[in-house]
Amino acid sequence: MSKPEDNPALDCIFGRRSIRKYTGQPVEDEKIEILLKAAMAAPSAVAKDPWRFVLVRDRENLRNLSRGLPNGRFLSDAALGIVVCGDRNAAHGGLEGYMVQDCTAALENMLIAAHQLGLGTCWLGVYPREERQKHVAAVLKLPKGVEALAAVAVGYPGEERSARTRYNESFVHYETW
Repeated sequence: MSKPEDNPALDCIFGRRSIRKYTGQPVEDEKIEILLKAAMAAPSAVAKDPWRFVLVRDRENLRNLSRGLPNGRFLSDAALGIVVCGDRNAAHGGLEGYMVQDCTAALENMLIAAHQLGLGTCWLGVYPREERQKHVAAVLKLPKGVEALAAVAVGYPGEERSARTRYNESFVHYETW
């Protein structure tokens, strides 16, 4: 049997890899809209859709964002940064847990869609690191109640990475632990 990461129908999942080098080619508005539509097609608790997105193309703004993300200096080289935020007031019951789950599902949809569109992405964690959240909130002037959860570097890949999975059978349990 062939490896699952060699299945063309599943390339959208197994082929998606973190890309940290970009060509500098701008990302077309049409593709950005598709990424956002894919993100907003994610499931959401009670369809509350607490996700909010800040698009950053300005090079200086990208540099400022990257300064507060220790592992994300390459964000300043990407054509686009998309900061995924959650509006706690919009989340089911105003609960942080639902907000985080909903926004994370949206983020994953966006990453998969980007790969299918020939774009490279890298997810940079902001939440739950308070210093990172404060930095991003200050740079983007986020309103009260809106929390930065992640930043995504987006651009045309300047590197190739082969498909793979990190499947580990020892992480799987049946019926009970």
